[in-house]
Amino acid sequence: MAETIFSKILRGEIPCHRVYEDEHVLAFLDVNPLAKGHTLVIPRQPYETLDQVPDEVAAAMGRVLPRLARAIMAATGATQFNILQNNGPLAHQAVRHVHFHIIPKQDHGGLEIIWRATPLAPPEAEEIVAAIVAKL
Repeated sequence: MAETIFSKILRGEIPCHRVYEDEHVLAFLDVNPLAKGHTLVIPRQPYETLDQVPDEVAAAMGRVLPRLARAIMAATGATQFNILQNNGPLAHQAVRHVHFHIIPKQDHGGLEIIWRATPLAPPEAEEIVAAIVAKL
C-alpha cells in the first residue's frame, strides 16, 4: 500500500489530536473539519478499503464507533451526526487508508449530501440478491 498521511500519523511523524486509541484503532480530530468535533477513526494496520479489513479489526472499529459518536455529541452539543466511509477514488476516498468520519451535525454546516436515488425493479433486485448471496 502507498504511504499516506495516516501512516505518518501512526508512526508519530506527524502530530494529531488523539481522542481514542487501542491495539487496533486510532481516532483523532480531522485537521480540516466539516464541523466542530469532526473525528477520523482508522485501523492501525494499513488497509486501503473496507473489504480488505479482517473481521477482528472491523469488529474493533465497529465497537468504538458508537462510543465515540456519543462522546462527540456530548462534547459538541450536537444531537445528530453522520458517519461516512469511502472506498476508492470513484467513491471520493481521498486518503488510501480505511477511515471513518464521525461528523456532528449542528443547525448549519457539516456534511451535505446530494442523493440521486432511482427505483429498483423487483426482477433486478432478485438478480442482485442472488449474486450477492452466492458470493457470501
